Amino acid sequence: MNAHTIAKQALDQGKGIVRLAPTWVPRAFCIPGRRLKLDPRDLYAFGANRGGIDERWFASTTPADNGPLTTPDEGLSYVVMEDGEQTLRVLLRDAVEALQEELIGERLWSEYGRWPMFAKFFDNQGALPHHLHQRKEHAEAVGERPKPEAYYFPRQVNNHGGDFPYTFFGLKPGTNREDLLECLKRWNEGDNGILNLSQAYKLELGSGWDVPAGVLHAPGSLCTYEPQGDSDVFAMYQSLVNDVPTPWENLVKNVPEEHKQDLDYIVDMVDLPANLDPDFARNRFMAPQPVDDPAAMAEQGFQDLWVAYRCDDFSAKETTVLPGQTVTLVDEACYGLIVLQGHGQLGAWSVESPALIRFGQLTYDEFFVSEHAAREGVVVTNPSPSDPLVMLRHFGPGNPDLER
Repeated sequence: MNAHTIAKQALDQGKGIVRLAPTWVPRAFCIPGRRLKLDPRDLYAFGANRGGIDERWFASTTPADNGPLTTPDEGLSYVVMEDGEQTLRVLLRDAVEALQEELIGERLWSEYGRWPMFAKFFDNQGALPHHLHQRKEHAEAVGERPKPEAYYFPRQVNNHGGDFPYTFFGLKPGTNREDLLECLKRWNEGDNGILNLSQAYKLELGSGWDVPAGVLHAPGSLCTYEPQGDSDVFAMYQSLVNDVPTPWENLVKNVPEEHKQDLDYIVDMVDLPANLDPDFARNRFMAPQPVDDPAAMAEQGFQDLWVAYRCDDFSAKETTVLPGQTVTLVDEACYGLIVLQGHGQLGAWSVESPALIRFGQLTYDEFFVSEHAAREGVVVTNPSPSDPLVMLRHFGPGNPDLER
């Protein structure tokens, strides 16, 4: 069967909702925090030379950029369809291309011609280097897209805080270009001191941050839900992390060849006004916001919270169906989702949050809801007498339901 046939049958099988297979991504520069529910025997399933698996990507049509050893489908989500005893798969990227507005809706298809975001869990034992993701002009210079992102710290995947549950964001007021240039000049002297120019914030479970492209950040060690633009560009500006040197290549990975030693160009990738915002926390911190009146939602048997809402390129909700309740979720846009806690019924699908996942195992915790199904309303039932059914739902650009 071709991609269109499999995608169409999968969409019909799920009555507008397709099931997705887990997508695991390793990072050579990270130590896994072991909170992704991936079996510990499989943390190095790509090979120790590739690094440990510390990310799971959701509803992704974006390939991971992990250097020359990256596998052909690394980072890409698969739609799964069961046909009798046979299990068929098609890349979500190919399903979107085949089904177009039937899957993602006319608005997104006509404007983007693709599904233009994805989400992930990143799960690191320690802090990451102070880095940024390129803005439009610098990403396009290497044939890529910009990467704005947001963070949310779910309680369900944070049974421990890791080594450093604090994140450095931006630059202290008064920092200038020369300060950044001096840090880059000291790259091979050990710690180049860039964190001295920044400020750390203690991370709070059940809250999040907005991180525009061009803003420096050194993510802390909580397991983090990250909706983002459909890109895997980055530039690391910190030369030493936990006494481990950062290769220069990780700074200039997405820099044009002629500028890989051009310190002025590299500094220009930093959005100085955004990094120097004196009200950075006020403008970038995201406390969850109820989608509707909390009392009215509770009476209907659920709770819906915006957890990513400051960026035009994506948005996200944390949705909880209370024990013993059945609700109908109505949204104006398509979305991907991951089940964080509990079990139940999502439209035509039985869903559950697994306790442990083997690499390559199929699960029933990740799905993509077409725009038509979202607008018609998805019936969700939580049969448990005690356990909430909790989902994270990630939406594309220009979500009509998001009021700012």
